[in-house]
Amino acid sequence: MYCNYCGKVIQDDANLCAYCGTRLGSVAGRRKLMRSRANRKIAGVCAGFAEYFDLDVTVVRVVWLIVALFGGGGVLAYIIAWIVMPEEPEYVPVAPPATPPQPYQGS
Repeated sequence: MYCNYCGKVIQDDANLCAYCGTRLGSVAGRRKLMRSRANRKIAGVCAGFAEYFDLDVTVVRVVWLIVALFGGGGVLAYIIAWIVMPEEPEYVPVAPPATPPQPYQGS
């Protein structure tokens, strides 16, 4: 399989290109900005932005911390995002329907 962006040969089951780092196939980031349920530290705001912009969540958290410490507006922006951003829906696994026991059919 070839990467559509850099043209290098990559593994057939790869989600990321090992050379240029772009996501491949249907593993694209989410298109709606929502707070994450799974990857949260406080409210899931940074994880939601990271998934939306297809970035590493650590980078988003560090940038947000720098803005909060030096710019002063980071804390207020985080609280506003916490209030405004909807939370990701909870996915509940569906159990397969129970099959009734079959009667014994001896030979």
